[in-house]
Amino acid sequence: MSQDFSGQNLRGRSFKGQNLEGVNFSGADMTKANFSNATLREANFTNAILKDAVIKGANFTQSNLKNANLSGAKAGLPLYWAIRLLILLFLLAVLSGFTSEYVISALYNLSKFESRDSQKVSGVATLLVLIFFFLSTIHKGLYESLQISIFVSAIASSFTTAIISVFTDDKSSGVAFAGVVSAAIVNAGIVDSACIILGITQLNLWNSVVLAFIFGLASFFGAIVVPIIIPNISVFKIYYKMPDQIIFYVILTALVIIFIMVLSIYIAYKAMKGDKKFTLIHKISIFVASIGGTCFCNADLTEANLTHAILQNTDLREAILKKTCFYEAKGLDSVRFGECYLQNPLVRQLLITGQGQNKNFDRQDLRGVNFERATLEDASFIGADLSDANLQQTDLSRAKLVQTQLDGTNFIGATLTGAYIEDWNITNQTNFTGVRCEYVYMRLPTRKHPDPYRKPDNRQEVFADGEFGDFIKPIFDTLDLYHSQGVDPRAIAISFKQLAENHPDAELEIVAMEKRGQDKFLLRAKTASTTDKSQLSAEYFDTYNEIKALPEREIKLLLAEKDSRIRSLENFVNQALQRPSYYSSTQIQEVGSMASNPGGFSVGGSVGGNVNNVQGDNNRAVQGDNNQAVLGDGNQVAQQNQVGADTAESLTKEDVVKLLAQLETLIKGAELPADTKEELVEDLSAAKKATDKEEPNKQRALERLGTVAETLEKTSKGVEAGQKVWTIAKPIIVKVATWLGVAAGSHLLGL
Repeated sequence: MSQDFSGQNLRGRSFKGQNLEGVNFSGADMTKANFSNATLREANFTNAILKDAVIKGANFTQSNLKNANLSGAKAGLPLYWAIRLLILLFLLAVLSGFTSEYVISALYNLSKFESRDSQKVSGVATLLVLIFFFLSTIHKGLYESLQISIFVSAIASSFTTAIISVFTDDKSSGVAFAGVVSAAIVNAGIVDSACIILGITQLNLWNSVVLAFIFGLASFFGAIVVPIIIPNISVFKIYYKMPDQIIFYVILTALVIIFIMVLSIYIAYKAMKGDKKFTLIHKISIFVASIGGTCFCNADLTEANLTHAILQNTDLREAILKKTCFYEAKGLDSVRFGECYLQNPLVRQLLITGQGQNKNFDRQDLRGVNFERATLEDASFIGADLSDANLQQTDLSRAKLVQTQLDGTNFIGATLTGAYIEDWNITNQTNFTGVRCEYVYMRLPTRKHPDPYRKPDNRQEVFADGEFGDFIKPIFDTLDLYHSQGVDPRAIAISFKQLAENHPDAELEIVAMEKRGQDKFLLRAKTASTTDKSQLSAEYFDTYNEIKALPEREIKLLLAEKDSRIRSLENFVNQALQRPSYYSSTQIQEVGSMASNPGGFSVGGSVGGNVNNVQGDNNRAVQGDNNQAVLGDGNQVAQQNQVGADTAESLTKEDVVKLLAQLETLIKGAELPADTKEELVEDLSAAKKATDKEEPNKQRALERLGTVAETLEKTSKGVEAGQKVWTIAKPIIVKVATWLGVAAGSHLLGL
């Protein structure tokens, strides 16, 4: 049976090298405990305190470290593993120096006056290829340079052989040249790799310089001492006849090794800085250096605290890093992290420092990242996925959150003043508690519109504390069906109707539609919270594309089989495409359901698409049952519902004026509070004057009539006489409102 240390005080205790598979350490205090080389597979460390613990070489594979405190923990390679790696790389450096005999001998023969012509040709070619290798490594990177240099070496070897064969009597030196150049390239590659592998363990340039010097000495030993000690294995069996020749050969060897050292330091520096040209070397270095280091493979580090932890040579592949805190962690660039948000050097830097001003994180997968208290002013997250991320107390002033996925994101106490939130995807799980925000912009800025679609609309107003969350929080979980080209209203109507019939449990209900650009269209529908939106979207577009591909005759037949609601939805889509519109500030409380959809009109009700509210300028709702429209600028309804529709068609301007006068007389004779009566009469008089003009000002009349309706409805709830007046006035208001261009039953009018 596994041991149970849950909740115990284990401060400073040593578990070094022990097998603790499956042990329960949940809630235990293990501050400064020693877990070096311990086996901790599938152990439970939930809420455990491992502050300043030594975990070098510990194996936490598949362990549960949820909410564990690992601040200041010391991970990485144990001492004996570091010594093994050092010895291995030292031997590689000696071997590298020994193989450099090819290069040194070729250059040595080039410098000798008495050398044969064939030797001089080989020396010149070797020198040129080395220079080419050096320059191509700087320009292209080590991996591509090796590939190119091998190809160039093969060509150079062939040319050298041909030249030597034609112009000299020695037929063998040219053939040996292939070995000369190959040795030079392999030599440089081995030393570079050795330098980076060890340099990466401490991740600073000074260590790389020291290591390059040490391995340079090892290479020098391999090039000079080994051939003298074991002459029989020396490739060229160098025989020293004159002291000056020996000195010259040693100097030449030192120059070649210094050349390789400089190249090694350069590559190490670039690899550490995240240069993409040296990505492969960086990955190989981290792979080798993490062998024997602390392993968190497949461990659950959700909300774990790794503040100030030392993490070099640590393996985090497949680990769950949801909301894991890496603030001021050391060695994060030398961690083997696999596929996760740590791949991006900018993200790693932000996690460590908390400073991300003006940085670009566009289209990055940042699900579950922990940016708590980070400074992200003017940062760009266009198209990024920040779902389930921790953004508590984060400063996102003027940040670009355009098309950003924010499902379940925690914005508690964050600052969003001046942020651009065009088409951001927020859900009921997005937490806006305590958000500080004076204003936001619904679109990205342009030269003509540097602050487009500001909310609040009045530039003299700002959101009060806590008000932004109420303003922006969506009412529904929505399915966003974005049509990028070739919009077909008939196919949209049929496909959506069919989707709703196939998935009644999804409780689909259209809440918004909008034209985007010239040929793009967004249909947004409310869904049940448990709905698989990905599946619904895929099924919808399969049907949509299939219907679009049908011949015209078959589409007409298909439409004939459907009910009138298909026609209604088709007409709504057509109107949205023809008359794109934007928000009106008439009802700020309604914007919450369309916060990520600046423009268009909102549709609700059953699948047929009845209009609940129409916000914006010049909106026109075409068809639907029980249509309702919100006051906007020039809103119109082409087909009203049955109540009052026939009457509206037969009404004239004179009839409407008489109806308004009739309302005025009714109110004057009612037993209403004096101030209420005076207000109602004033509004009705203004509505009557606006209507009784040569060109009726329907908008002004509509605004006044709306005020009358609101006042009467409120009065009817508190005054008995008001109920009687409202009952009589209601059908009159419906008739007048219909003639003025608003659907009878308007939500604003309270009908």
